Amino acid sequence: MKLKYLFAPLLLLLAFIMPAQAAENYAFDIKGQHAFIQFKIKHLGYSWLIGNFNTFNGSYSYDETNPANNSVTAEIDVASIDSNHAERDKHLRSADFFDVAKFPKATFTSTAYEDKGNGKGVLKGNFTLRGVTKEIAFDVTQIGAGKDPWGGFRRGFSGTTTLHLSDYNMLKGGMLGAAAENVELFFSIEGVRQ
Repeated sequence: MKLKYLFAPLLLLLAFIMPAQAAENYAFDIKGQHAFIQFKIKHLGYSWLIGNFNTFNGSYSYDETNPANNSVTAEIDVASIDSNHAERDKHLRSADFFDVAKFPKATFTSTAYEDKGNGKGVLKGNFTLRGVTKEIAFDVTQIGAGKDPWGGFRRGFSGTTTLHLSDYNMLKGGMLGAAAENVELFFSIEGVRQ
């Protein structure tokens, strides 16, 4: 009986000094093609041009108990741009737009996450494109999380932001017309817990 009382304070002390549950680390599911980065831009002001970046990779850290610790890094192979039109894609890769020969990668590194509740939040970070780094913010929504059929655990998010071509020294308007200053960037990422 005395032994029980002797260990009680020790157990209580351990409960206080043990570290909180660590953040979970996830890798983008590139192999299974369950990750997408898409863009939408006006064409001459009359319609939407929608395309993808087909090659990219990244990872994120998710802390359910302290969302402010959430973080993301991503790298895009800009030459993988695909607007479903070979000649247009060739022009988009040129110095008028992405200049992929000089700037083959775009990167994003998060700097802060603000939890808005109900699976929503704002992810801020530094986005580098064409050698220019700007702070941008994504409106983020958690789609879901759970076990997969292969014994792993997955968690998915989507997010949107708006970029301005002139911020990244791109030809304003160009072949897409003067209305094409703003680009909507959308991602849907399924991450596999590591």
